[in-house]
Amino acid sequence: MEFVRVGVAGVGHMGSYHLAALSELPEANLVALADNDSDRGEELAGKYGAEYFADPADLIGKVDAVIVALPTVHHFSVSRKYLSNGVHALVEKPICNDIGEARKLFRIAAENNKVLHIGHVERFNGAVQELSEIVKEPSLIECRRLGPFVERARNDGVVLDLMIHDLDIILRLVEDEVVSLSAVGGSPVSDREDVANVQIQFAGGCIATITASRVTQNKIRSLSISQPDAYIKLDYADQEVRIHRKASSEHSLSREELKYREQAQVERLFVHKDNPLKLELRNFLQAVQTGSVVENAEWELRSLDVALRVVQMLNMPVPTSI
Repeated sequence: MEFVRVGVAGVGHMGSYHLAALSELPEANLVALADNDSDRGEELAGKYGAEYFADPADLIGKVDAVIVALPTVHHFSVSRKYLSNGVHALVEKPICNDIGEARKLFRIAAENNKVLHIGHVERFNGAVQELSEIVKEPSLIECRRLGPFVERARNDGVVLDLMIHDLDIILRLVEDEVVSLSAVGGSPVSDREDVANVQIQFAGGCIATITASRVTQNKIRSLSISQPDAYIKLDYADQEVRIHRKASSEHSLSREELKYREQAQVERLFVHKDNPLKLELRNFLQAVQTGSVVENAEWELRSLDVALRVVQMLNMPVPTSI
């Protein structure tokens, strides 16, 4: 097995998850990490047997691939350095706060023959991976991604922090062009959008409605799909899929009324459950080993494009890159 020398830039909340997952992957040789918090950085470096650096640029020359888990405003400048200097990169979502900068990163990756992935971890949820086999001609998609406010996500707002997951899944299930987009939202606890509801209409007729909140004191992660032959409900947290199919109809006539009863057949789909983050990292490392660079950057950036349009509709500021 070929080992890939891997580093992590940014070892805060998400970066620490990447460190733990990488340490369990035999194909990954976790050699270095970078963070401006020296106490935390040195502690985690000691825990995982890696070298610590304060400056993310110091990982260049020491790693083959890097996970960029810094605050979003730093993604463009830091990732550009890695890709331009021979380092493959997996950049946490959102890859950038500007679609032009995101496209530029993919151009730099292509010019240098480097792998660039975006950290859309929900793609690797076992239940989500089953959807491509059972979703056919959806007419209505409904998503709810709700939870309490967390201070670490204050800078991005709920659309780029949470809703972008569901946008990514929906836009991969429905390949039709977006013909209509509307959004409403509010900011009850911060200076960015904390709640948002979005409606999308696709050229083929499918309608998607997505609600995201970070002011809800109950964590909910659900997606449901209505199509001619079934109603499909997915729970992201439990990695479960239930399919409701029409089984039979029955009419009975009495003196008082015509009674109608519809019976439904409910299937619980078997889902192979694994750690989605480990699957995402394994997919990235395999691409690094085989040199499988992304060929269609626009396809990868559809969710970011729509998310930024939503933020603009809500008249919310987007932090500029550094």
